[in-house]
Amino acid sequence: MYSYISGQLVNIENNYVTIDVGGVGYEICVSINTLNKLPTVGNKIKLHAYLNVREDEMSLFGFYSREEKALFLKLITVTGVGPKAAIGILSGMLPENLAVCIATGDVKAIAKIKGVGKKIAERLVLELKEKLAMPETDYISGEVSVNVVGMDAMSTEAITALRSLGVTQSEAAMLVSQARKESDTLEELILNALRRMDK
Repeated sequence: MYSYISGQLVNIENNYVTIDVGGVGYEICVSINTLNKLPTVGNKIKLHAYLNVREDEMSLFGFYSREEKALFLKLITVTGVGPKAAIGILSGMLPENLAVCIATGDVKAIAKIKGVGKKIAERLVLELKEKLAMPETDYISGEVSVNVVGMDAMSTEAITALRSLGVTQSEAAMLVSQARKESDTLEELILNALRRMDK
Protein backbone atom coordinates (compact mmCIF):
# COMPACT_ATOMS: atom_id res chain seq x y z
CA MET A 1 0.00 0.00 0.00
CA TYR A 2 2.80 2.43 0.88
CA SER A 3 5.95 2.70 -1.25
CA TYR A 4 7.57 5.51 0.70
CA ILE A 5 6.72 8.35 3.10
CA SER A 6 8.29 11.76 2.69
CA GLY A 7 7.95 14.67 5.09
CA GLN A 8 9.43 16.48 8.06
CA LEU A 9 11.07 14.50 10.83
CA VAL A 10 9.41 15.74 14.04
CA ASN A 11 10.35 13.13 16.64
CA ILE A 12 12.75 10.27 17.35
CA GLU A 13 12.04 7.96 20.28
CA ASN A 14 13.76 4.59 20.76
CA ASN A 15 13.37 2.84 17.41
CA TYR A 16 10.36 4.92 16.31
CA VAL A 17 10.29 8.12 14.29
CA THR A 18 7.40 10.46 13.55
CA ILE A 19 7.15 12.11 10.14
CA ASP A 20 4.77 14.99 9.51
CA VAL A 21 3.17 14.74 6.08
CA GLY A 22 0.75 17.55 5.37
CA GLY A 23 -0.24 17.90 9.00
CA VAL A 24 -0.59 14.17 9.64
CA GLY A 25 2.02 12.49 11.87
CA TYR A 26 3.07 8.98 10.85
CA GLU A 27 4.72 6.89 13.59
CA ILE A 28 7.16 4.51 11.92
CA CYS A 29 9.25 1.69 13.39
CA VAL A 30 12.82 1.67 12.06
CA SER A 31 16.06 -0.25 12.57
CA ILE A 32 19.10 1.16 14.35
CA ASN A 33 20.90 1.22 10.99
CA THR A 34 18.23 3.53 9.59
CA LEU A 35 18.25 5.66 12.76
CA ASN A 36 21.99 6.21 12.39
CA LYS A 37 21.49 7.63 8.89
CA LEU A 38 18.69 10.07 9.72
CA PRO A 39 19.17 13.84 9.87
CA THR A 40 18.30 15.83 12.98
CA VAL A 41 14.71 16.59 13.95
CA GLY A 42 13.21 19.36 11.81
CA ASN A 43 14.73 18.19 8.54
CA LYS A 44 12.89 16.58 5.65
CA ILE A 45 13.35 12.84 5.16
CA LYS A 46 12.12 10.06 2.92
CA LEU A 47 11.69 6.49 4.15
CA HIS A 48 10.77 3.45 2.09
CA ALA A 49 7.76 2.00 3.86
CA TYR A 50 5.95 -1.24 4.62
CA LEU A 51 2.46 -1.37 6.15
CA ASN A 52 1.78 -4.44 8.29
CA VAL A 53 -1.94 -5.13 8.70
CA ARG A 54 -3.35 -7.38 11.40
CA GLU A 55 -6.88 -7.84 12.71
CA ASP A 56 -6.24 -5.59 15.70
CA GLU A 57 -3.40 -3.38 14.50
CA MET A 58 -1.81 -1.54 11.57
CA SER A 59 1.92 -0.76 11.88
CA LEU A 60 4.30 1.17 9.64
CA PHE A 61 7.92 0.15 9.16
CA GLY A 62 10.46 2.42 7.50
CA PHE A 63 13.81 1.94 5.77
CA TYR A 64 16.52 4.38 4.75
CA SER A 65 17.32 2.35 1.61
CA ARG A 66 15.39 0.14 -0.78
CA GLU A 67 17.99 -2.57 -0.16
CA GLU A 68 17.17 -2.69 3.54
CA LYS A 69 13.47 -2.89 2.74
CA ALA A 70 14.09 -5.69 0.23
CA LEU A 71 15.95 -7.74 2.82
CA PHE A 72 13.22 -7.01 5.40
CA LEU A 73 10.61 -8.41 3.00
CA LYS A 74 12.66 -11.59 2.68
CA LEU A 75 13.13 -11.89 6.45
CA ILE A 76 9.40 -11.78 7.20
CA THR A 77 8.83 -14.77 4.91
CA VAL A 78 10.82 -16.90 7.34
CA THR A 79 8.76 -19.02 9.71
CA GLY A 80 8.43 -17.35 13.10
CA VAL A 81 9.96 -14.03 12.04
CA GLY A 82 7.49 -11.15 12.18
CA PRO A 83 8.06 -7.52 11.18
CA LYS A 84 9.30 -6.39 14.62
CA ALA A 85 11.68 -9.34 14.84
CA ALA A 86 12.96 -8.54 11.34
CA ILE A 87 13.62 -4.93 12.40
CA GLY A 88 15.54 -6.29 15.40
CA ILE A 89 17.65 -8.47 13.12
CA LEU A 90 18.38 -5.54 10.79
CA SER A 91 19.36 -3.49 13.85
CA GLY A 92 22.01 -6.02 14.75
CA MET A 93 23.86 -6.22 11.44
CA LEU A 94 24.22 -4.16 8.27
CA PRO A 95 21.95 -5.48 5.48
CA GLU A 96 24.87 -6.33 3.18
CA ASN A 97 26.67 -8.24 5.94
CA LEU A 98 23.53 -10.10 6.93
CA ALA A 99 22.88 -11.08 3.30
CA VAL A 100 26.41 -12.46 2.99
CA CYS A 101 26.11 -14.37 6.29
CA ILE A 102 22.88 -15.96 5.12
CA ALA A 103 24.26 -16.73 1.66
CA THR A 104 27.39 -18.32 3.14
CA GLY A 105 25.57 -20.15 5.94
CA ASP A 106 27.35 -18.31 8.75
CA VAL A 107 24.92 -19.30 11.52
CA LYS A 108 27.34 -18.32 14.31
CA ALA A 109 27.57 -14.70 13.17
CA ILE A 110 23.79 -14.37 12.78
CA ALA A 111 23.15 -15.99 16.18
CA LYS A 112 25.19 -13.24 17.85
CA ILE A 113 22.51 -10.67 16.96
CA LYS A 114 20.53 -9.72 20.06
CA GLY A 115 17.29 -11.69 20.32
CA VAL A 116 18.10 -14.12 17.51
CA GLY A 117 19.79 -17.22 18.90
CA LYS A 118 20.92 -20.36 17.15
CA LYS A 119 17.51 -21.78 16.18
CA ILE A 120 16.29 -18.66 14.41
CA ALA A 121 19.71 -18.16 12.81
CA GLU A 122 19.57 -21.70 11.42
CA ARG A 123 16.05 -21.08 10.14
CA LEU A 124 17.13 -17.87 8.39
CA VAL A 125 19.93 -19.70 6.61
CA LEU A 126 17.77 -22.71 5.76
CA GLU A 127 14.87 -20.70 4.32
CA LEU A 128 16.76 -17.80 2.71
CA LYS A 129 20.15 -19.14 1.64
CA GLU A 130 19.07 -20.20 -1.84
CA LYS A 131 17.10 -16.98 -2.38
CA LEU A 132 20.16 -14.84 -1.62
CA ALA A 133 22.84 -17.03 -3.17
CA MET A 134 21.25 -17.89 -6.51
CA PRO A 135 21.44 -15.57 -9.54
CA GLU A 136 18.10 -13.81 -9.89
CA THR A 137 16.40 -10.76 -11.31
CA ASP A 138 16.97 -7.79 -9.05
CA TYR A 139 13.42 -6.58 -8.53
CA ILE A 140 14.76 -3.28 -7.22
CA SER A 141 16.42 -2.18 -10.46
CA GLY A 142 14.77 -4.61 -12.89
CA GLU A 143 18.18 -5.68 -14.20
CA VAL A 144 19.29 -9.30 -14.37
CA SER A 145 22.29 -9.81 -12.14
CA VAL A 146 23.78 -11.96 -9.42
CA ASN A 147 22.97 -9.23 -6.94
CA VAL A 148 23.06 -9.95 -3.24
CA VAL A 149 20.59 -7.67 -1.48
CA GLY A 150 22.31 -4.59 -0.10
CA MET A 151 25.33 -4.59 -2.47
CA ASP A 152 26.02 -1.72 -4.87
CA ALA A 153 26.47 -1.95 -8.64
CA MET A 154 30.28 -2.22 -8.47
CA SER A 155 30.07 -5.07 -5.98
CA THR A 156 27.59 -6.88 -8.21
CA GLU A 157 29.95 -6.53 -11.20
CA ALA A 158 32.84 -7.82 -9.10
CA ILE A 159 30.79 -10.86 -8.07
CA THR A 160 29.99 -11.54 -11.73
CA ALA A 161 33.71 -11.36 -12.57
CA LEU A 162 34.63 -13.75 -9.76
CA ARG A 163 31.88 -16.15 -10.81
CA SER A 164 33.38 -16.21 -14.30
CA LEU A 165 36.66 -17.31 -12.70
CA GLY A 166 34.96 -20.30 -11.12
CA VAL A 167 34.32 -18.86 -7.65
CA THR A 168 31.00 -19.93 -6.16
CA GLN A 169 28.23 -17.34 -5.72
CA SER A 170 28.37 -17.51 -1.91
CA GLU A 171 32.17 -17.22 -1.72
CA ALA A 172 32.24 -14.40 -4.28
CA ALA A 173 29.66 -12.42 -2.28
CA MET A 174 31.61 -12.89 0.93
CA LEU A 175 34.97 -11.91 -0.62
CA VAL A 176 33.55 -8.83 -2.33
CA SER A 177 31.79 -7.70 0.84
CA GLN A 178 35.04 -7.98 2.81
CA ALA A 179 37.10 -6.15 0.16
CA ARG A 180 34.60 -3.38 -0.68
CA LYS A 181 35.69 -0.79 1.92
CA GLU A 182 39.32 -0.85 0.79
CA SER A 183 38.51 -0.60 -2.93
CA ASP A 184 37.70 2.51 -4.97
CA THR A 185 37.50 0.99 -8.44
CA LEU A 186 36.10 -2.22 -9.88
CA GLU A 187 39.58 -3.48 -10.71
CA GLU A 188 40.82 -2.88 -7.17
CA LEU A 189 37.76 -4.61 -5.76
CA ILE A 190 38.28 -7.73 -7.87
CA LEU A 191 42.02 -7.87 -7.08
CA ASN A 192 41.48 -7.34 -3.34
CA ALA A 193 38.79 -10.04 -3.31
CA LEU A 194 41.11 -12.47 -5.10
CA ARG A 195 43.92 -11.70 -2.64
CA ARG A 196 41.60 -12.57 0.22
CA MET A 197 40.78 -15.85 -1.48
CA ASP A 198 44.48 -16.72 -1.63
CA LYS A 199 44.96 -16.16 2.11
